Amino acid sequence: MEPEDLEPRTKKPPPKNLHIMGIAELNDYIADLKAEIERAEATIKSKQSARGAADSFFKKPG
Repeated sequence: MEPEDLEPRTKKPPPKNLHIMGIAELNDYIADLKAEIERAEATIKSKQSARGAADSFFKKPG
Protein backbone atom coordinates (compact mmCIF):
# COMPACT_ATOMS: atom_id res chain seq x y z
CA MET A 1 0.00 0.00 0.00
CA GLU A 2 1.32 3.38 -0.99
CA PRO A 3 1.01 6.50 1.24
CA GLU A 4 -1.03 8.16 -1.52
CA ASP A 5 -3.67 5.43 -1.08
CA LEU A 6 -4.39 6.70 2.43
CA GLU A 7 -5.16 10.25 1.34
CA PRO A 8 -8.75 11.24 0.55
CA ARG A 9 -9.64 10.99 -3.12
CA THR A 10 -11.16 14.44 -3.13
CA LYS A 11 -9.58 17.18 -1.10
CA LYS A 12 -11.46 20.10 0.38
CA PRO A 13 -10.98 23.28 -1.58
CA PRO A 14 -8.83 25.85 0.18
CA PRO A 15 -10.72 28.49 2.18
CA LYS A 16 -11.60 31.66 0.33
CA ASN A 17 -9.41 34.66 0.91
CA LEU A 18 -11.87 36.89 2.75
CA HIS A 19 -9.43 39.79 2.99
CA ILE A 20 -9.73 40.59 -0.70
CA MET A 21 -13.54 40.63 -0.64
CA GLY A 22 -15.55 43.78 -0.14
CA ILE A 23 -18.34 44.14 2.39
CA ALA A 24 -21.08 43.49 -0.17
CA GLU A 25 -19.24 40.40 -1.44
CA LEU A 26 -18.84 39.14 2.12
CA ASN A 27 -22.55 39.65 2.81
CA ASP A 28 -23.41 37.74 -0.39
CA TYR A 29 -20.97 34.99 0.60
CA ILE A 30 -22.59 34.70 4.04
CA ALA A 31 -26.07 34.55 2.46
CA ASP A 32 -24.90 31.77 0.12
CA LEU A 33 -23.41 29.83 3.04
CA LYS A 34 -26.60 30.20 5.09
CA ALA A 35 -28.66 28.95 2.16
CA GLU A 36 -26.36 25.96 1.78
CA ILE A 37 -26.63 25.20 5.51
CA GLU A 38 -30.43 25.31 5.28
CA ARG A 39 -30.31 22.97 2.28
CA ALA A 40 -28.07 20.53 4.15
CA GLU A 41 -30.30 20.65 7.25
CA ALA A 42 -33.40 19.97 5.14
CA THR A 43 -31.67 16.98 3.56
CA ILE A 44 -30.71 15.67 7.00
CA LYS A 45 -34.33 15.96 8.18
CA SER A 46 -35.55 14.15 5.08
CA LYS A 47 -33.06 11.33 5.57
CA GLN A 48 -33.91 11.05 9.27
CA SER A 49 -37.60 10.84 8.40
CA ALA A 50 -36.98 8.14 5.81
CA ARG A 51 -34.80 6.21 8.22
CA GLY A 52 -37.41 6.48 10.97
CA ALA A 53 -40.06 5.14 8.62
CA ALA A 54 -37.81 2.28 7.58
CA ASP A 55 -36.92 1.50 11.19
CA SER A 56 -40.57 1.37 12.20
CA PHE A 57 -41.43 -0.82 9.19
CA PHE A 58 -38.68 -3.34 9.94
CA LYS A 59 -39.11 -3.22 13.71
CA LYS A 60 -39.73 -6.65 15.17
CA PRO A 61 -43.01 -6.99 17.04
CA GLY A 62 -42.41 -7.01 20.76
